[in-house]
Amino acid sequence: MSRLKSISATLRETAKGLSLKRWARPVGAGLAVFALSGATGWTVASLARDTQTGADISHVRAALEARLPNTPVDALDCDGFGGLCEVASKTTLFYVDPTARYLVVGRVYDMETRQDLTAARILALNPDLLAAGGARRTEAGNSAPARAAAPTKVSLKGLSPKGAIQWGPANGPRAVVFSDFNCGYCRKLEKELKMIGARVEERPISIFGAESRRIAEQVLCSVRPEVSLSMAYSGLALANPEPCDTSGLDENEAFAKRHGFSGTPVIVRPSDGTVLEGYRPAETLRAFLTASATPASKDTK
Repeated sequence: MSRLKSISATLRETAKGLSLKRWARPVGAGLAVFALSGATGWTVASLARDTQTGADISHVRAALEARLPNTPVDALDCDGFGGLCEVASKTTLFYVDPTARYLVVGRVYDMETRQDLTAARILALNPDLLAAGGARRTEAGNSAPARAAAPTKVSLKGLSPKGAIQWGPANGPRAVVFSDFNCGYCRKLEKELKMIGARVEERPISIFGAESRRIAEQVLCSVRPEVSLSMAYSGLALANPEPCDTSGLDENEAFAKRHGFSGTPVIVRPSDGTVLEGYRPAETLRAFLTASATPASKDTK
């Protein structure tokens, strides 16, 4: 009972924390909005039963644009949510059924795996929540320091190869990716990079804390890091390898903090150090990674 009360309280807090003002004006009578709470878990279940799992993304997007014309849809995912579709709009996350008639605000829990499917996504969209949470834990009453926006270009010189995991075809378009193995969008990005045959230099950072660091060390110290990387993104358990030099991970962390990388993934084009933040589909990645280097920045690596 106490566990249910805790989940209910968490859901209510999340619903309050997500701004509905942005949606209030465009939402019409044809769109029902649900805020998840302990009392509405059955509503989500019933919605999931009545909708097909493999929703047509283009139809869902078209329905969203018709019903919420003033709300930008930055990412749309209809897999793995029991018939619901996850919608990312700027720094906000919500869910809709495939007809975009029902809109759900709050957290989605997978009762089979005991996972909060929303938590990692919220933190990926709102990385400053991590800093704010850390500040509350260490010194109550102090607000988290503002983080500078990531630069448009960085110099990759001096980064140790010890903190990198190389994977992908040797002759593919090259990318340096700062990632977290608990980041949902990093997992999606890995699939897109594989689609274009990219040669990736993956540099793990621990946006989501100690568990992310533990997985990064398991991957880096394994006999075949590139295989362990794929396993980690697939959610498979990793063996505990022999300890190895993990100072490269510390360098990744320091580099990310120094350049204002407050979220993951962050993609850097090695030819000129141009930075692209966040998940991107395959064709966007291909165009970005194969674009000509800016002449003034060819010496970044």
